[in-house]
Amino acid sequence: MFLNVNLKEISCLLENYLLEQGMRPFWASSLNLMVNIFILGTIAYFFDRVLRKIIVESFKAFSLKTKTTFDDFLVESNFPRYIAHIIPLLLLKNIFPVVFDGFPMILNVFMTITTIYGIILIVKIIRSVLRSSKKYLRTLESYSDKPLDSYMQVMMIFLWGIAIFFVVYEITGKDILSFATLGAASAVILLIFKDTILGFVASIQVSVNDIVRIGDWITFSKYGADGYVTDINLATVRVQNWDNTYTTIPTYSLISDSFQNWRGMQESAGRRIKRAIFIKQSSIQFLTPEMIEKYKKIELVRPYIEHRQKEITKHNEKINADKSVLINGRNQTNFGVFRKFVDASINENSAINKELFLMVRQLHPTSKGIPLEIFCFSNDKRWQNYEAIMADIFDHVIASVPYFDLELFEDPTGNDIKALVNLNQPKISTTTSPPNSAS
Repeated sequence: MFLNVNLKEISCLLENYLLEQGMRPFWASSLNLMVNIFILGTIAYFFDRVLRKIIVESFKAFSLKTKTTFDDFLVESNFPRYIAHIIPLLLLKNIFPVVFDGFPMILNVFMTITTIYGIILIVKIIRSVLRSSKKYLRTLESYSDKPLDSYMQVMMIFLWGIAIFFVVYEITGKDILSFATLGAASAVILLIFKDTILGFVASIQVSVNDIVRIGDWITFSKYGADGYVTDINLATVRVQNWDNTYTTIPTYSLISDSFQNWRGMQESAGRRIKRAIFIKQSSIQFLTPEMIEKYKKIELVRPYIEHRQKEITKHNEKINADKSVLINGRNQTNFGVFRKFVDASINENSAINKELFLMVRQLHPTSKGIPLEIFCFSNDKRWQNYEAIMADIFDHVIASVPYFDLELFEDPTGNDIKALVNLNQPKISTTTSPPNSAS
């Protein structure tokens, strides 16, 4: 009470002096008010600057002495700076009724402005705490791959929504929910924030269903994305492609469209190899006794050929097959032996995981030959090493094809066509005909 009386007397000093000098009361009061506003604003500004400097420096000194990094993130997000604004704001709200006594309209305006600023200041303080929490959780391994940006943005949307309610109430004195135009306003808000709402729903589903994490390798052909997820927020997912470019994908697309996530491969025991070579169909033939003896020299298939040939010979003798014609009875083929050779090669390769599915199979014949597909999993899932392993396997397989009297299919090149044309072109004689002897 005593403080209010002293403030009232101080705030009226200029007015009393002007009245004593014979100035009209209206002008004396108005001039006194403008001077009071200027002095009060100047004092509040310098008080805020000094207090902010003290609080910020004190908080920095405190954070350097603590072991936790959370307070360091609070300093980075300007938390002490926002806290320093609270004390000058509270002082102003208590001084305004004294300084603006007799000016109810101006008092109401300044009280409304300070209240709105207080609401915004509270939002900024909470935002700084959320940002600090996000950065701190990023340092923890269990939260490093979570879409924390989406959570923070969702909370900030709700926070700003609540702040808008209070601001509208402070300005109009009416609850925003009582507005007759709430339906139209809702429609406009839904239209403006359609992507945000869709992103909010998608972020929840992505997080709950664990569809994508930060650090996942995804392939999204619709958006040309092929690389690692570096950021997930409310509206977009950022992917760093293998060529070091960035692709931005709408978060909602992760649940509305189809994409490929390679996390399962990265967490599994191996990376799949699935590739085929094409064998020329005309090169496939039954094995003659000479060919059988020739292929027995290949160590990987010798046990198979000997065992299989004993079964075939026993069966042919049982049915008394006429082997003067090779097609009669049972026979081995060079393609079948080659398939067993590839299978044995894969099983002996130390870079292949034998505990996962492994198969060498023949696919449907095509116009380009018969595909022989290798399906297996490499132990090393790193891209460079995976490609090297697969290249080594197929280098060996392709180089082995001629040893089984087989041929790889290959589209004819320009040189092939030229050689064929030269072969069929009639030879032109280089000798000249004798001159006509007739006179």
